[in-house]
Order: sequence, then structure tokens, then C-alpha cells
Amino acid sequence: MIRHFDAPDGTRLAYRDEGRGLPVLCLSGLTRNGTDFDYVAPHLADTRLVRLDYRGRGASAWADPASYTPAVEAGDALALLDHLGLQRAAVLGTSRGGLISMLLAATAKPRLIGVCLVDIGPELNLAGLEVIRGYVGKTPANRPLEELAVARARMLQGFANVPESRWLEEVTRHFVVRDGRVALNYDPELRQVFDRAGDADPVDMWPFFDAFAGLPLALVRGANSDLLSAATATEMRRRRPDMIFADVPDRGHVPFLDEPEAVAAIRDWLAACEAAAAEAAKGKR
Repeated sequence: MIRHFDAPDGTRLAYRDEGRGLPVLCLSGLTRNGTDFDYVAPHLADTRLVRLDYRGRGASAWADPASYTPAVEAGDALALLDHLGLQRAAVLGTSRGGLISMLLAATAKPRLIGVCLVDIGPELNLAGLEVIRGYVGKTPANRPLEELAVARARMLQGFANVPESRWLEEVTRHFVVRDGRVALNYDPELRQVFDRAGDADPVDMWPFFDAFAGLPLALVRGANSDLLSAATATEMRRRRPDMIFADVPDRGHVPFLDEPEAVAAIRDWLAACEAAAAEAAKGKR
């Protein structure tokens, strides 16, 4: 069930809060929403999944495009934890969500139990960014969803052995039909994210990754990802030899997270988070 709360600036944000157990805050990709985690949810029955729709996405209200930044969205994520009375949570961050988790580690680390990054790291391939830039904010042609599903399968690189039904599920979740026409399920002004990035000085994200020190950490990568290179993943593993890692075959950016390799890595990470949370609770007695 979708619920709502007000962000610090008054923007009405949507979220889902389901299950019992370790709280896992799910943060989705740039143009996406909490439905990103529909595929993995059945495999995480013993957790409390909290799924946020960022401002301007999904069932959340649109806002000033200037507020579509990782810093503001990180603040929204913390506000949701506060709203739910959660002092700490594990974070499952896909793409944009992983960048937000790095920012949280650097600025609000006591609120984190652990982090699982999904196809994201401190360095991003320009080729992958250009693919995203090519579709962000562009309303698709008004065609049947079945045709859009075929087009999406062709556009997203690095995927193989994906049933046609999965691509149809994808477009159904991430597009809407309004007044008989297909529309984006997010604010088209999100394209300004790329405009602002082009005007800003480059930021070294490695210190933000290093801020995960001491937290249970995992990385689920699409083996054919055009955004997160194998070289960057290797450096991440060098810096964090204890990081749980899965390279999911036949997947680009991003894995669906119900692949056996992804599920196994996430479950191992959750076990580490459970142990860390228990140890922290023991220390408070």
C-alpha cells in the first residue's frame, strides 16, 4: 500500500512500508521508483522493506527541478526514516540510490546499518551516462505498451535471456497512460540533472565510497554494464576486500535483482547486516 509523508520542504512523498524484520531502505534509479524492487521483494520475506518514491517520481509530487539533487534526496530519505521512527536502516541502492547511499555514509553514517550498491560506483562510464541522457525527460511515442517493451529491450544494452513478458512488466511499471496517451511516470524536468552536471566541476567520489568503512557492504553488478566498468568494480573490491560481490551474467545496467547471483549476494549482505545490528544492540546494553 502506498502511503505519503511531507518532506522537509513540504513536498508530498510516497513510500511503501511492508514486512517485518531488519529495516531495508530501498532507493531506486534516477527516473525510477519503489517498484524497482518488486522482483527482489519475494526473496526478502524476513525483512522490512521501505521503498521511497523520490520527489518527482512515481506517486510522489513533482517539485522544483532545482531540488532534484542527491543531497536533497538524501535528506528526504532521512526524513522518511524519521517519519517511521527508524534510527537506523540498511540501504539497498540501485544506480542513483547507490550514489545517495554514498552521500549518506559521508554525512549521516550512524543512520546506516549497511549498504548494498547495485551497478553503481565512484566512477561512471561516459558511454552509460550518454545512454541515460538520451532518454531522460523524453516522452515516448504514443504506441501500444507491447511495442514500447520491444523498444526498451533494444535500447538497454547488455541484456540477454530476458523473457518478453519481463520487458512488458518494465514499461507497465515505469510509464503511465493518461487520457489515452503514454506518458512518463516522472517529472520530465529531471533532464536538468544532466544539464547541471555538465556545468559543475567534477567530484571525486572515492572518498564517499571510502566512507562505507566499517559497514557491511555489497556490490551487485551487471556483468555487461555500460555504466560501472569491471575496472572500477575491481578497485572497489581492492579497497574493500570484505565486500560481498556478484557479477550477474547476461545483465547490463541494471540487474533486475531476482537473478540467483543477485539474490545470493543480497541475502549474504543482509546476514552481515543482521549480525552488525545485533552487535550494536549488544553494545548499548
